Amino acid sequence: MKKLPKSVQFTNGRRAPAENSQSSRNWRWLSMGVALTSAALYVNHKKKRAEWENPPQGKFIHVNGVRLHYVERGSGTPLVLLHGSTAMAQDFCLSGLVELAAQNYRVIVFDRPGYGYSERPRNRLWGPQAQAELIHEALEQIGVSQAIVLGHSWGTLVAMALALDYPESVRSLVLASGYYYPTLRPEVPIAAQRLVPVIGDVMRYTTTPIMMRMMWPFLAKRIFHPNAVPPHFKNFPVWMAARPLQIRASAEEFTYAIPSVMSLRKRYKDLRVPLMILAGSEDRMTYVSKHSQRLHDELPESELRLIAGAGHMVHHVAPDQVMEAVDAAALKSEMPVMRKENAEQALFRA
Repeated sequence: MKKLPKSVQFTNGRRAPAENSQSSRNWRWLSMGVALTSAALYVNHKKKRAEWENPPQGKFIHVNGVRLHYVERGSGTPLVLLHGSTAMAQDFCLSGLVELAAQNYRVIVFDRPGYGYSERPRNRLWGPQAQAELIHEALEQIGVSQAIVLGHSWGTLVAMALALDYPESVRSLVLASGYYYPTLRPEVPIAAQRLVPVIGDVMRYTTTPIMMRMMWPFLAKRIFHPNAVPPHFKNFPVWMAARPLQIRASAEEFTYAIPSVMSLRKRYKDLRVPLMILAGSEDRMTYVSKHSQRLHDELPESELRLIAGAGHMVHHVAPDQVMEAVDAAALKSEMPVMRKENAEQALFRA
């Protein structure tokens, strides 16, 4: 029987060259390359359009070689606002909190490193303490001292690191919807994929932003649950949050949330500033009993305020109650000074 050449195979009773298999694989690789290139061009177009539609609304400052963007409004006692992951300074501005606070305070809202228009160099890990150092230097440069600091969600960790490492620069703390203790984080495995060298970079510049935009309505419902997503939040610039740099910043913070909390929790009892803890009673992102209530129990001198029926985004759902907490924190920060003055007067009279 005559042998067939090795380059010939039978397919459905017909002879087919083996080269067809290699050609098919080449075609698949080519198709994938075209798809990724198209996705990258689309993402870049949406990124540029988002930045054109949402230009910087504040000022820039260079701190240790890092360019930070911040928005400043009002006058009076300084109030620093630190946003959560995936967000940016615009989140606080949209909520109405900045407008309310500016009536009585000098409000300073930072784009944390990697968010909005602030840089996030890849030569270091931007944990809470590294960010606190950067914010502290920035505040010194713009002449701010003894500020009330309000952090929301992941921003609470930066706020606490600021109070722990630079207590002389913080008058009081307001921590809203914070994550304070190591608990299971289902988003960590997904976020970690975006940090894988090469593969993670390709994903962040191609498919991940598109998937994030498609899932945004679901994500918005999740962070506001059980409240309805407010109409004004529709103006949140989703494609600003879906830019590759900001996706990487969020991925880092989600991935390193547990290690960050583990390093800070040992120092909670060292906090020496008035502390106001704020949380939505129905928050399903950071459960009250596991975080806010537990922190209050550990620090009995703190004050815990629960906003009934609110979820994670308390500054959008109840900005007036958030402002009440800020005002209470401002009052608490004055009480030690008053006691000191009264003691000195008593000593003089004696």
